Amino acid sequence: MAVRNPEDARPLRILGADTVDLEAALSSPYGPMPELIAVAIDLYESDERIRTGAREALDGNLTRIALWGEALPSELDREFESIQHRLSLAARAFKSHALAAASLPYTAPGATECFRSSGLDQSMGLASVG
Repeated sequence: MAVRNPEDARPLRILGADTVDLEAALSSPYGPMPELIAVAIDLYESDERIRTGAREALDGNLTRIALWGEALPSELDREFESIQHRLSLAARAFKSHALAAASLPYTAPGATECFRSSGLDQSMGLASVG
């Protein structure tokens, strides 16, 4: 997972994610092409490099894109559908610990998480809600 501040990646490590520096990942002309890129909508909107990379991946059918956040940018509306991911009890427990490690206010994780995806893959435990 590419992050802006890899020194503060403890919450992501709790969730089992490996992290790399976002700037290093974006400046590298080579690297593995992931099966899925997950991006916060606010990062998509604020970083031209993220928008360009996501558009290239979508236009070339190179990988799927998942977005989470409040308002989907209108240029993506037709290409994305709302999906749900059901969290196991263990996943909810790990998420609670990750939120605490990130010093975020505690709210009990729900049974499902909703986000938007450019491609639906049932093997990943995702289900369309739209």
